[in-house]
Amino acid sequence: MKDKKVKFSRIIAGTRTWGSWGKKLSVGEMEKRIHHCLENGITTFDHADIYGGYTTEEEFGKAYAKSNIAREDIRLISKCGIQYVRENRNNRIKHCNYTADYIVETVGQSLRNLRTDYLDLLLLHHPSPLMDPEEIALAVEKLYFSGKIRDFGVSNFTSSQMELVQSVVEVNVNQIEFSITGFDAIHNGTLDYMMVKGILPMAWSPLGKTFREKTAQTDRIQQLLMDLMVKYRVSADQLLLAWILKHPAGIHPVIGTTSPERITNAVKAPGIEMETGDWFLLLETSQGHKVP
Repeated sequence: MKDKKVKFSRIIAGTRTWGSWGKKLSVGEMEKRIHHCLENGITTFDHADIYGGYTTEEEFGKAYAKSNIAREDIRLISKCGIQYVRENRNNRIKHCNYTADYIVETVGQSLRNLRTDYLDLLLLHHPSPLMDPEEIALAVEKLYFSGKIRDFGVSNFTSSQMELVQSVVEVNVNQIEFSITGFDAIHNGTLDYMMVKGILPMAWSPLGKTFREKTAQTDRIQQLLMDLMVKYRVSADQLLLAWILKHPAGIHPVIGTTSPERITNAVKAPGIEMETGDWFLLLETSQGHKVP
């Protein structure tokens, strides 16, 4: 894979549940989490303008401003494009807006909320059937030229959708769903395409449904994890991250936990050398049938 302009920590802190969509952390608690992440080698924080109903970025920005952490010591990612129906927003229906003016305007608001002059990475949050690559390129060029973004990518885009945007502007990252229960990217060519094109994959919801839903699939996975935990002497969540990290695409998991203990555990996952047989055993167990 080609060298990237911006270096991100291998484990990324996702902030989706830091605010009103999850743990409702206070500004002081967010400041503590930011410091805890940095103390454990997590320097990258993943945001989106919509998180917390358009409130979490501002709360995080207040926490960051209090932290006295140098800007060059952290990496800030944000996503734009999705428009939710909210009382303070003139939207009749949830949709995506990728006009050049809206992208530039949204980035400006994210910068104000996060108390920073630039984003290390801007992502288009979700593909839209109405997105015009020329409009996207115009916005990205303006943002690069003004120094408001350092890198650009997409989120949840298929291979053909990445190809469309790549026709006019370089896509360096795609943040996708990828986990032991959400592994379509292995089979539908998405990860293959990114490896060929040198696009860095980031994985949201890296633990998948394993601990969120009780199904025949998750029961099978949890039973196997009990055995593997004894073999590797690590926790179940570390094993699931290690399974992702073993893929040769160099995937960066975006963890959603706010627990200091689980954050500390997560950064140890890159040190786990999962055997190839165990990697395939986990995949087979999740699928419920033999791997072809």
